[in-house]
This record gives sequence, structure tokens and C-alpha cells, in this order.
Amino acid sequence: MVNVRFDDNFQRAISKIKDQEIQKSIKNKIKKIIENPEIGKPRRNVRKGTREVYVGGESFRISYNYYKEQDLIEFLDFYHKDGQ
Repeated sequence: MVNVRFDDNFQRAISKIKDQEIQKSIKNKIKKIIENPEIGKPRRNVRKGTREVYVGGESFRISYNYYKEQDLIEFLDFYHKDGQ
């Protein structure tokens, strides 16, 4: 079983979301990531080592790390694509 950790930035960003549809999309995407941690797009340069998935159409992103050796997923951030 994969271990899951939520960073403070991720929890803070999620707590600000009031739209029920987006909250539902986030929960579904988290479940999919836990089932298959390598579905996210690997990032390069400054964000090397992290992965991203789209949520809520193409507007929002979830950023996370997957440590295969430790079988650990660490959710790092949730943000709007224009706020990168």
C-alpha cells in the first residue's frame, strides 16, 4: 500500500476551495494518483523530480512527488495554471 503525505501548502490551498465540483474533482484525482502514482506528467528544470496532473478541466494543477523506493506520495501544491 502506498503511503500518502500532504504538505502544508497543499492543505492550505485545498482548504480555500469552495466550489463543490472542483473539490469532487480533486478527491477523484487524488484517488487516481494513489492507484497509479506515475500518471502525472514528470516536470523538468526547477521542478525536476515532481509530477503534475490537471484538475477541473485544464485550469488547476496538483503537484506531487512520488518516491518509488519508499512507496510514498507527497502532495506538494494545488494551484491555478495562471499562478505558476
